[in-house]
Amino acid sequence: MQAASPVSGGGNSSNAVSSAGNGTTDLPDAEPDDLTPEQLAAQWEEEKPPAAGALANVGSSLVVIGVGVGAVVLSVAMGLGTPSAPQPGLWPFMISCVMVVLGLFQLIMGRRNRDAEKFTRMSVAPLTGLVTLAAMVALMPIAGFELPALVLCIIWMRYLGGETWRSTLVVSAVVVAAFYGIFVTALNTSIPHLF
Repeated sequence: MQAASPVSGGGNSSNAVSSAGNGTTDLPDAEPDDLTPEQLAAQWEEEKPPAAGALANVGSSLVVIGVGVGAVVLSVAMGLGTPSAPQPGLWPFMISCVMVVLGLFQLIMGRRNRDAEKFTRMSVAPLTGLVTLAAMVALMPIAGFELPALVLCIIWMRYLGGETWRSTLVVSAVVVAAFYGIFVTALNTSIPHLF
């Protein structure tokens, strides 16, 4: 009797077989579930953005240190108090000190780091999120929270998240309504609002 072939029928099953020499796969359209861990790791390695250089690591470390030092100064200005009688600046001060230490650690050890990604167009997305959040906070005392929060949700979902207009508008309206229901109606907080 002849042994049955492990490959039967049509399809491109020869593509599913790994190359004998290097363990790579010929499947350009393979589902991640069909790949071995080694093949998946190789695919991720090919698709990852280029690594950042030493200058980018130093720059990002200096930004973290600068933000941390600025936060330390603001925390001290708010007042630290004591652990038994803390003032508003105590916790921000402690977190800021951790930021400065981590930034210094990254500055010293970052030269050996090969995991950091090179700055690309997508690196602007977190900055856009931060700027729009700061704009919402600045506009809240003037226009209430409803309209700035709605615009913020639309920007984040549509332009940063790439959602469709339909889901963007529906989810943004639901989020603002939920915040209104929680913070204005239920908790009766002093958050600025129009209605």
